Amino acid sequence: MNYQEALDYLAQQTKFGINLGLERIQELLRRLGNPQDGLKVVHIGGTNGKGSTAAMIASVLRAAGYRTGLFTSPHLHSYTERYRINGQAIAEEEVARLITGLRPVLEQMVADGMEAPTEFEVSTALAFLWFARQQVDWLVLEVGLGGEIDSTNVVRPEVVVITNVGMDHMDYLGPTIADIARAKAGIIKPGCPVVTGASGTALEIIQTRARELSAPLWSLGQEIQVRDIDLSATGTACRVQTPRGEYFIQVPLLGAHQAANAALAVAALLHLRERGAEWRGEHLRSGLAETRWPGRLEIISQQPLVILDGAHNLAGAQALAEALPLVTAGRRLNLVLGMLADKEREKVLALLVPCIQHLIITRPNSYRAGDWQALAAVARQYLPDKRVELYEQVEKAIERGLAITDAQQALLITGSLYMIADARSYLLKKLSKGGAGVESI
Repeated sequence: MNYQEALDYLAQQTKFGINLGLERIQELLRRLGNPQDGLKVVHIGGTNGKGSTAAMIASVLRAAGYRTGLFTSPHLHSYTERYRINGQAIAEEEVARLITGLRPVLEQMVADGMEAPTEFEVSTALAFLWFARQQVDWLVLEVGLGGEIDSTNVVRPEVVVITNVGMDHMDYLGPTIADIARAKAGIIKPGCPVVTGASGTALEIIQTRARELSAPLWSLGQEIQVRDIDLSATGTACRVQTPRGEYFIQVPLLGAHQAANAALAVAALLHLRERGAEWRGEHLRSGLAETRWPGRLEIISQQPLVILDGAHNLAGAQALAEALPLVTAGRRLNLVLGMLADKEREKVLALLVPCIQHLIITRPNSYRAGDWQALAAVARQYLPDKRVELYEQVEKAIERGLAITDAQQALLITGSLYMIADARSYLLKKLSKGGAGVESI
């Protein structure tokens, strides 16, 4: 199979949907020789901030000279983005080779009477196989969905990070914060250090699980303190106090929530230092300074000011709303919004409406978009009819947003990583051609 044929074959696995459970991935990995058992892993779960935190940890380990793997999902532009070593994505040819090799194993599992692994389970197995063959020193591994029965939860991690717990994926994880927290706490392993930014009921559940497994726990606001947060339009700086000392850190990611993510990254790295990862202050500083995580409060143009953010749930929208006054420097805001039907769309819209002048609703490129136009009726409870528009195609929605956004305004595009991916691709292409209405930063 070539790369496209391999992706087409992988996409066929989507017919099995999201089918949580560990039996299939465990059997698949057994047939592959359990490549995950030879990997030193940082396992990262949570509702929001997983990717940013993972990117920070991987960047610092890379700065310290370690061959560092990073597995995240979903991707923005290319499937290869999910698999990185020292910042470089896997080659398309390697993806094709790996999936070609996995195919007879998958087909034999079905022939033996087992359920077919899902797309994400195959992607996870591919990750373990590739990173093991590439002999990475460390693998920073992001949970796909939940934790306890997510297909990544077959590793023996050196440290566990649970960034936070919010209301998301309730149809799979349960309707309450307690349900979701129990699912996420399922990645905690006996004796393995845990760092978390969870609070309230979620923190209590994580604390209980950590005690049961004799897993040392540091939590944000207790063992980990963040002080002197300095926010700017170019990044975030703060002081992080831990049981192992205080660190002044700077990251080129925007928003106060990135100070919390960076603090968790520092805490995890301190535990890794006790488990063989040798790094110094200069590695921490340079690694954090070099962290990149596109599509998260990303300023993609200055004239006009265009901001992309992958906020897709209420907690993400709250972080976004808090950061906007600084990022936009008080400009009036036009919003292109595209959200999936299984998200808390009405609550997110209600949160963002006070920030905006004009709303353009669009359809994310996903079967989960549902009745995307229904959001307009909700919007018109807050805004006059003439300030709410609908464009099914993301590109047309962006063009309309650019057309009505002048130098005293800003354009925000948010609501779904699926939509952000399409928007970013379109805008980058427009920038590369010097298109009218948008100027490179």
